[in-house]
Amino acid sequence: MPDQILIKIGTRGSPLALWQARHVASLLERNAGVKTELVVIKTKGDKILDVPLAKVGGKGLFVKEIEESLLDGRTDMAVHSMKDVPSEFPEGLCLAAIMEREDPRDALICSRAKGLLDLPPNAKIGTSSLRRSAQLLALMPDLQIEPLRGNVGTRLEKLTSMNLDAIVLAAAGIKRMAMEDHVSEYIPEETVLPAVGQGAMGIEIRENDPVAGPLAKALNHEPTWVVVTGERAFLKRLDGGCQVPVAAHGRLRQDFLQLTGVIAGINGTPLFRDSVTGKKEDARELGIKLAEKLLNAGGKAVLDELLEH
Repeated sequence: MPDQILIKIGTRGSPLALWQARHVASLLERNAGVKTELVVIKTKGDKILDVPLAKVGGKGLFVKEIEESLLDGRTDMAVHSMKDVPSEFPEGLCLAAIMEREDPRDALICSRAKGLLDLPPNAKIGTSSLRRSAQLLALMPDLQIEPLRGNVGTRLEKLTSMNLDAIVLAAAGIKRMAMEDHVSEYIPEETVLPAVGQGAMGIEIRENDPVAGPLAKALNHEPTWVVVTGERAFLKRLDGGCQVPVAAHGRLRQDFLQLTGVIAGINGTPLFRDSVTGKKEDARELGIKLAEKLLNAGGKAVLDELLEH
């Protein structure tokens, strides 16, 4: 009897990252009958916790070390949150699958208020995301934004320890960690547009891997792949990472993809928002078209100014 195939899965060590990796492992074991092993890897983004991501700089803060483990053979697959994955992959690696998306919205967790519009004047909101803070400030300019890093549990604790009125987290992470009872309000996409790839998990492998390739591809969710491809094309055209307040979110309606994007100033002004719609097979081109539209509307000047500082 042949030996059972062993797939080593690279992951960050946070509770959410481990949940995601275990989810993939259980699907592989159940559907393909392979054996799996999690390999926990500490990334640069995990080591620097006292600085907002926008100030750490560089792309791939949560994936680079995991990608190195793929390249040197310590792991066979890597499971990432798609919003952490840079638009370019190192030579020899590729994205094999994007799994079915969880709720892409942001979730507001309040200490006292019922929701966003119930917050007191000058409310203190915890988030280190420039995308979130810029869009919230566009809506409520008197908000006080407090830097907030750490895993889901740590951030929930800081709501009290930092005496914050609210914190903002990705709804997907809250739901995967079964913490929905903490949520005061799911923020509509019309109010705060989600991050590119938010709520979706990706599987990265070595190119042309004869074993990991087919196993990973079997977990791909085609509608999510189409939508996230459009969102990522938008981000790539803007050359955006954690350092700039940009957002994009797609919706698939039958064979048509609608993509909405935002480019904003750090304090929420100016804010440029627009949408494009087209055939789903043109997802990448639609993302580029939307980026061009927003750049030409005034977004380029905003990004140029941000990237100078």
